[in-house]
Amino acid sequence: MTPKLSSRIPAARAALTKSNQEYTQVYPGESPSRQPVHTVYGGAQLFKAETARKMGQLALAALREHAPDAKTLATCLSLPEHDGLATRVYERVVAKLEREPVEDLRIDFEDGYGYRPDAEEDGHAVSAAEQLARGLAEGLLPPFVGIRIKSLTEELFERASRTLELFVTTLLERTGGKLPANFVVTLPKVLSPEQVTALVRMLEVLEQDKGLAPGTLKLELMVETPQSLFDRQGRLALPSLVAAAEGRCVGAHLGVYDYTATLNITAAYQSMMHPACDFARHVAQVSLAGTGVALSDGATNVMPVGPHKRDGGRVLTEAQQQENRETVHRAWRLAYEHTRHSLELGYYQGWDLHPAQLPVRYAAVYAFFLEGLDAASRRLKSFMEKAAQATLLGDVFDDAATGQGLLNSFLRGIACGAITEEEALATGLSLEELRSRSFLKILEGRRKTESTRATHA
Repeated sequence: MTPKLSSRIPAARAALTKSNQEYTQVYPGESPSRQPVHTVYGGAQLFKAETARKMGQLALAALREHAPDAKTLATCLSLPEHDGLATRVYERVVAKLEREPVEDLRIDFEDGYGYRPDAEEDGHAVSAAEQLARGLAEGLLPPFVGIRIKSLTEELFERASRTLELFVTTLLERTGGKLPANFVVTLPKVLSPEQVTALVRMLEVLEQDKGLAPGTLKLELMVETPQSLFDRQGRLALPSLVAAAEGRCVGAHLGVYDYTATLNITAAYQSMMHPACDFARHVAQVSLAGTGVALSDGATNVMPVGPHKRDGGRVLTEAQQQENRETVHRAWRLAYEHTRHSLELGYYQGWDLHPAQLPVRYAAVYAFFLEGLDAASRRLKSFMEKAAQATLLGDVFDDAATGQGLLNSFLRGIACGAITEEEALATGLSLEELRSRSFLKILEGRRKTESTRATHA
């Protein structure tokens, strides 16, 4: 038998192996871990352990006042009413707001907080950390939580680092060294890899001082400037920014309004739907596809708040109530349009700034997943059968990537409450297979099953 061709090109083969390994390290593929559908930003001075629960109560009150039934919400948002979709969306939104109204909460020391005297920010860093510790002890926190510090410019570096140190130190002292699940530090207005490196070094020092395992403290990047997208040589900047995070970066968030402002777009035209924002979205996607870094879109800045208040318990006239509802509905339609646009572009997370935005966030996400549920179920079921056959022939690489993408769609829907596990069974997968979150593990399990059957046949 003649020698294998591969053995006759040892240098090229070794170089290829090294290149393949490096590629896999940089591009491991989309993470199978849960990604929240939103991040709620709120000023640190307002944060309390009960904040997420309180926001849920306020969100439910807004929904019941301005859309007391499925038909009203469907009319407001132009939801399809076939196959009971509107009713399913409405019922699941209510259940979500009762069960888990906030998926991700960011305690904000930046734009949502402003610039205050050092003593005041010091006090809020300590008090917010104490409240977070109490929320952890009492089981009040959302599944994802973190803080946003100020940017690491020359003017703000000392303030940002001091807030970070005070917050993390106080939190760990109050919790006995325990961090909340999925805790993250958000770095705004990133301009250079050196800013990310500086944050990484600070996180390392905190880990060493507080006895945390290396890499415990994760970070997110805010894409709010052109320099976050392209460096001074005109090269894509996000890969370098993520590399500077040294494995700590779990997300990149688009800051719509800061970004458009830096492009000299006037306030009247700064919007989630501006073409400049779509350009930024596409560049971020191309830059980070396959890296496992989650992408998040920005926020709708028109709040669903009516002009007439019930201050002092005063009763509103019918005309005032109608004006309130029309105002809220306009804001809801805008937020729905923005969220739907993000979802269609492959952005499954965005920002919310007000409790009354939560109902429409979940309505948009749920409608998006439920509308395509039957087609996606048939596609994944058919694909599983074909992929299993291909696997028996040893051809799994391309199929696995496609299969994981389909599986992730169902995992996203289940995680946020849009799809029930029972509905996902229409794919032909078992609950055990779904909960494995890995298409490769599913194929491996089915291959072993087929092999066992063949042996005993």
